Amino acid sequence: MSESTFLKIGQYQYSSEAFIYKGKLEADGIEVFVRDNFTIDSDPMVSNAIGGVKLFVLEEDYRRAIEILSEISTFSLDDNGKLLKCTNCGADKVQLITTVKDLKSLFSFLFSMIMVVIPFYNLYKYKCEECGYEF
Repeated sequence: MSESTFLKIGQYQYSSEAFIYKGKLEADGIEVFVRDNFTIDSDPMVSNAIGGVKLFVLEEDYRRAIEILSEISTFSLDDNGKLLKCTNCGADKVQLITTVKDLKSLFSFLFSMIMVVIPFYNLYKYKCEECGYEF
């Protein structure tokens, strides 16, 4: 019986993100294995502590999986599928982030930490990777 070697193809903060990438790889015929998704689903606050949800592929599928995942944009897209542009510098490396910079977000964050639940309110903003501008 031969032993299969697995290589980590990615790690994600939430299992929902990991399963989107898993679905893409499986649609292209690559077998994917997920680790730590049940732990993070039961307590999302430990995601960063254990390194997130991890995706693994067989060693022989690794290069092809990297190529497939590299086709997916890591930056935010508009409704037409085009990269968003920074309103400050015009760069197209813009990501959606959550922030705790207003009072409502702060109280929600503190409450969720005390009660060990998922925050019920988040403030979302876009952040440019080039100039750091948030909008």
